[in-house]
Amino acid sequence: MTKILLSLHVLAAIIAVGPVTVAASMFPAAARKATAALPAVVPATPAASADTAGEAGTVRLLHRICRVYAGLGIAVPVLGFATAAAMGVLQDAWLIASITLTAVAAGLLAAFVLPRQEELLEQLTGGRPVERAATARLAVFTGLFNLLWATVTILMIVRPGSTTGA
Repeated sequence: MTKILLSLHVLAAIIAVGPVTVAASMFPAAARKATAALPAVVPATPAASADTAGEAGTVRLLHRICRVYAGLGIAVPVLGFATAAAMGVLQDAWLIASITLTAVAAGLLAAFVLPRQEELLEQLTGGRPVERAATARLAVFTGLFNLLWATVTILMIVRPGSTTGA
């Protein structure tokens, strides 16, 4: 049963967290590109309007991926707790550190990444350009989110103090 739970936990992490990390990383650059595609004061040609709509659509899609897969990502800690209980490692320091970092990553995503994506998306769909500083701040929060997940992944593989680790 432990192997099944562990397999499901790893699959959930790959399927749910992977798309969020990639889409969130792509979002700031896509928002900057969409801003560059906004028409100037004078209405642009129909081709330019299509470019603007396409770029805003990309940003909208990236945000939707982040939002949907973040919701699916709740399966990762649920399956992780079940796996840890089956393995009898709930008290291990590496697991407690992983749980803490996972909670911080989820909080960062919910409190900073997704709301800032929504703000930028609203600006773009309203035809207003986004400031480069806003996309840079979002990129920092996204980078921290990704760094936390990378650290959790390393902890899950290395498991300091584990009897099965190298």
